[in-house]
Amino acid sequence: MAQPLSRPPTNSEQSPPTPYYGWRIAWVLALTQTVGYGVLYYGFGVFIKPMEAEFGWSRTQTSGAFSLALLVAGLAAIPVGHWIDRQGARGLMTLGSGLAALTLLGWSQIHSLLGLYLVALGLGLAMAAVLYEVAFTVVAVWFRKEHHRAMLIVTLTAGLASTIFIPLTTWLVNALAWRGALEMLALILALSTIPLHALVLRHRPQDLGLEPDGVDILDSPQPSEPSISAQHAYRMPAFWWLVVAVALARMAASAIGVHLVALLLERGYVPGLVAAAAGSIGLMQLAGRSFFTPLTSRLSLHTLATLTFGLHALALLVLLTLPGMAGVWIFAAFFGISNGAITLARATLLAETFGSLNYGRLNGTIALVTAFTSAAAPILAGIIHQTSGGYTAVLALLTLTTALSALAVSRVRHSLR
Repeated sequence: MAQPLSRPPTNSEQSPPTPYYGWRIAWVLALTQTVGYGVLYYGFGVFIKPMEAEFGWSRTQTSGAFSLALLVAGLAAIPVGHWIDRQGARGLMTLGSGLAALTLLGWSQIHSLLGLYLVALGLGLAMAAVLYEVAFTVVAVWFRKEHHRAMLIVTLTAGLASTIFIPLTTWLVNALAWRGALEMLALILALSTIPLHALVLRHRPQDLGLEPDGVDILDSPQPSEPSISAQHAYRMPAFWWLVVAVALARMAASAIGVHLVALLLERGYVPGLVAAAAGSIGLMQLAGRSFFTPLTSRLSLHTLATLTFGLHALALLVLLTLPGMAGVWIFAAFFGISNGAITLARATLLAETFGSLNYGRLNGTIALVTAFTSAAAPILAGIIHQTSGGYTAVLALLTLTTALSALAVSRVRHSLR
């Protein structure tokens, strides 16, 4: 008996749609940003005391190297942005990851202060090529309506960088000494970032026959947004209030990132507890980023940003005035939450106030100004520590600067009226 002919399957019955390639890129960036920040940024502070003990360098000299790295990263932001616009991030981030690994290996072999500062040059170039400024540009190219969700994936995961790598780096230093720890970190970074950047990243979705968000733009019209030229933005007080707010907030974050471990050790806390407290900031950054986006539906973006920057100042006031480990843990919670949320607040305020038309150029301007404050902060903190004999004056200054940053971000909305 002849079998009845079966009807051909419809499109909906054939196979589920292929997930949008941009999400693969977002998750790759989430991983590589975690490793990049953990090794290149948060790990530096763990090596301060071992290097000072071996070479007799001052806190100003060691923190000055990190300041140089941040300055180089900021100065490289504009040419890096031009490269991405023309060529995409694939080659840049792959080469940057290779440079980072080689620089860490070079760091493990230094025997002079000049060697450390040459290492700082390499670290700065590597940071410019592989960290947030580049990653955020990639996300902006691949996503429009889903931009916030993709940003959350990257920043939530990367918020664990300090939680993972401060304790890990501390353990490696104790187990392998500081030179061996650097060699191991170079291996970890190379294996976890170079292949992913080379094999997964692509310039733009159109290269794969796709559109941003994985849908046809004609079928999914984008929400209206401001369309402000860079020249117009540069003439707006609101833009410069945002620049000041971010620059002052990142000044504090940079100083704390370099000096927190040394500060807590000087207070007499055991290294394991210090590593746990410093590492917990990353978990709190995760919480801050998790709560920020949902809260934008309950509070205006400008109000939420002001509260976020204000919490940053409150965290430093707690570390300055509240004694004992209770104060340290409260500081870690407040500082982590605010520091994590500030990353999203900055990007969202810039996009929603000035639009995406010139986002890269405006963001590069903020990055350039922030580079100077971030670079100055660790060395200034080192000088104040050396001249005053402790960190009290440093914390007082950082409390003041973060309070001013909260005031500045509150002026963004008022200056738009």
